[in-house]
Amino acid sequence: RIFGITFLTVTSGLVFVAVYSWTRIIEHPGDRMWLEAGLQAANGITTLALTYTLLGISLGVGSMAENELSADTVQTVVRNLTAQFSMAFLTTVVGLPLSAVLRTVLLVTHARQQQWKTQMKTEGLS
Repeated sequence: RIFGITFLTVTSGLVFVAVYSWTRIIEHPGDRMWLEAGLQAANGITTLALTYTLLGISLGVGSMAENELSADTVQTVVRNLTAQFSMAFLTTVVGLPLSAVLRTVLLVTHARQQQWKTQMKTEGLS
């Protein structure tokens, strides 16, 4: 309810691409394309989270500007404002760490695969 169906759908799709890319890195250690695809998906999550943060703040400020502030309406205006800000900041709180975890998993897996590949070549040549 807080995030909205669009945020959840797009984030889920980007997580799927990142996880799929991670599995492809494991299966095909030398193929850098999957690392790049996964990193782009993780970066997309960051962009999406920050976009929704700005959207939530904009909607909150916009709703405040549309309403007249008086003793009778201040509670309603503040309630709407906090609902918009809640969506704004929760998308950031979820999106940024999620993106960081996905990038870390992708980069560490790729580095380990490259290290293993180099080690196998070295041992095979000795």
